[in-house]
Amino acid sequence: MSGGGSGADAGQVESFIARWRMSEGAERAAYALFLRELCELIGVEPPQPPTSDSDAVTYRFEYPVRFRDAAGGSSTGRIDLYRKGAFVLEAKQSRWKGQAKEVLPAQGALPFAEPAGPRGRRGADRAWDVLMLNARRQAEDYAKALPASHGWPPFLIICDVGHCFEFYADFTGQGKNYVQFPDRLSYRVYLDDLRDEAVRKRLAAIWDAPLSLDPARHAARVTRAIAERLAAVSKALERQHDPEEVALFLMRCLFTMFAEDVGLIRKDAFKTLLRDCRDDPASFLPLVSELWQAMDKGEYSTSVRERMKRFNGKLYEDAKVYPLGREEIGELLAAAEHDWKEVEPAIFGTLLEQALDVQERARLGAHYTPRAYVERLVVETVIGPLRADWRAVLGAAQQLRDTGEAKRALALVEGFHAGLCRTRVLDPACGTGNFLHVAQELMKKLEGEVLEAAGELGSAERLGGFADHAVGPHQFLGMETNRRAVAIADLVLWIGHLQWHFRTRGYAPREPILEKLDHIHKRDAVLAWDGWPIPQWQDGGEALPNPRRPDWPEAEFIVGNPPFIGGKDLRARLGDVYAQALWADATEAQKEAIRRPAEALDALRKQVLDDHPELTLTKLYNVREAILAGRVLTPAEASIRDRGLVLILNEHHAAIDAAVASAYGWPADLGEQDILARLVALNRKRAAEEARGEIHWLRPDYQRPRFARDGRGGEQIEAGGLVALAPALAAKETFPAEPVERVAAVLFVLATASGALDAGEIASRFKQGRRVERAVRDILVSLARVGEIATGDGGRSFARRLTATG
Repeated sequence: MSGGGSGADAGQVESFIARWRMSEGAERAAYALFLRELCELIGVEPPQPPTSDSDAVTYRFEYPVRFRDAAGGSSTGRIDLYRKGAFVLEAKQSRWKGQAKEVLPAQGALPFAEPAGPRGRRGADRAWDVLMLNARRQAEDYAKALPASHGWPPFLIICDVGHCFEFYADFTGQGKNYVQFPDRLSYRVYLDDLRDEAVRKRLAAIWDAPLSLDPARHAARVTRAIAERLAAVSKALERQHDPEEVALFLMRCLFTMFAEDVGLIRKDAFKTLLRDCRDDPASFLPLVSELWQAMDKGEYSTSVRERMKRFNGKLYEDAKVYPLGREEIGELLAAAEHDWKEVEPAIFGTLLEQALDVQERARLGAHYTPRAYVERLVVETVIGPLRADWRAVLGAAQQLRDTGEAKRALALVEGFHAGLCRTRVLDPACGTGNFLHVAQELMKKLEGEVLEAAGELGSAERLGGFADHAVGPHQFLGMETNRRAVAIADLVLWIGHLQWHFRTRGYAPREPILEKLDHIHKRDAVLAWDGWPIPQWQDGGEALPNPRRPDWPEAEFIVGNPPFIGGKDLRARLGDVYAQALWADATEAQKEAIRRPAEALDALRKQVLDDHPELTLTKLYNVREAILAGRVLTPAEASIRDRGLVLILNEHHAAIDAAVASAYGWPADLGEQDILARLVALNRKRAAEEARGEIHWLRPDYQRPRFARDGRGGEQIEAGGLVALAPALAAKETFPAEPVERVAAVLFVLATASGALDAGEIASRFKQGRRVERAVRDILVSLARVGEIATGDGGRSFARRLTATG
């Protein structure tokens, strides 16, 4: 059954809205009937009857999942509505005591009361809804608990029966960053919104074809073929002009196309100009020059006959325009005919890669990293820690709100937002800025949730352009040696930022549209010398005077995928002098001892894989592990050993291990236990240093405020590598004074506990003991109310959320 919402007439929609608006929405018993009728309204199949076999029916109410508790036991939870490969739906929890999914009332508060006013309508009296927060957290836990074979559902749906739905999506298949879908403006759907056929069709797609809503599939990309054609224009111009200036010229052209499609320039104005210039190529240079000058200054343009918005920034300042022939102008027009409003900025990386010749691409290690991989890395390294901080703030804000301190709760949320807007992300080998673009997009999505929470607590947002405090391009820093890539990365960040602005605000930003920023640096991240990037000529040969580690911009997070240049290729691609400067601390004999078996290993693996395409490195090394373990090989493994020359491969590895051990001054036959003992000894040494206040912070500005104890921040000592956390001090910690730090401290105690704890047991872990028991109790109740922790005995003891067993 599929109608995408088109089958419902106006009368059916009005009847549904009227019927459920007048219902008693607090009754969870009504949710199944409500959702069945919704399925009929949007034209999708209703849920199926359950059976005793949960794998037999994977679209049903009350779908069972297993959870594991801290003591090793398990329990069964039930998803309100589940559809495999589509969504987990959790209904807003019952207010009534004794229900299976009861939510605790605030400490000393009366039972929950239904908000005043008619249900199902959007109004200005929106308020922080702890029950919806709790339901979302519950839905996230249920998604984690699903069998691994089911994969992560792309959607979480939170339902307030008879009132609204909230939609959150994660299309990466990782389940680690469910965000408002499609954006902050539209993620909440009220009953009244169902009158819009487009909304009903979107709901039907979530039910029947959720992956069709993935923005990556919807983005109107310029195809690789178009990128190749634009790269051909670039190469033709670079034969006579500076490559960096050519790159900037093309970026101006493409940004003008984008500006036209988002409404910053009158519709079809630039395309019309290109059509006229194609017929009269000599007019291209003067007309486009005049247009870009007007865009830079915000003046009237005679080329397109309208006053231009003031773009400013560096893009159109002293903009150079090159004369083009009819064919090249035609290529630009073909690109402009695409819809650039939702262009995937990955196109710019593809364009650069196409423009580089083979030797230059190899020298730079310039290959494009797919969006899916980029997002996984950014979520793990940047968004995960930020979300952990945000959850602590939410818990503290709820605790203040429960005690009647709404203004202080709002101040905490606004303070987190201000900190988010100061958080800097650095990619030291940024290329065309894809990692930075994805980091900006995901941080903007998190910002949307923060602003929504602030609005529900009474904050009023500024109108007209980017707010005084907003996540934006200035926070995303890059280092890159390729001149063209530097220009592209800056543009990628601005396009991504403007795309998000139009999605969430719907009107043009304040002028100037762009800002002059110095955040993408043309710089080698590994090596600098006097006169970089030009080597000097000394004593009849090339030299790098005063080689040193370059200065890096300060940042809270570092992320990226540095260019891969393998062992023996490093010297060939970057030059002997560069390689010598990198390895200045190693003797020539040590380098040669490592280089010789490493190059032999590299050559052997390439030869084997070339001679036997059916073999893979994974197969070779699985067999090597079996040999090292002394296991008898199967006939198939023995065949891989012989064809893959695994015994010779192992000899090369042994030679490399011996050479590296010698370089470090370690015995060649050092066993794993001895290596572990040395690491433990090093850890003890570090622990003693930390006890004296000598902390080896990897990121001092970020770590010291969060983890320094009792004001002992220590001096920064450059860390030579990752060091294990020092053992916990025997002395009890002081219970913090600030709300967010208090919540974080309580969560830490629960995270390290083997089972549920009550307020007194947690308070006893701190110096103040029973004096802070009441404060701990209030925090526990508030954390449980927003779904951050769980209680199995009506609020007497608490534990971190149960973990999945599936």
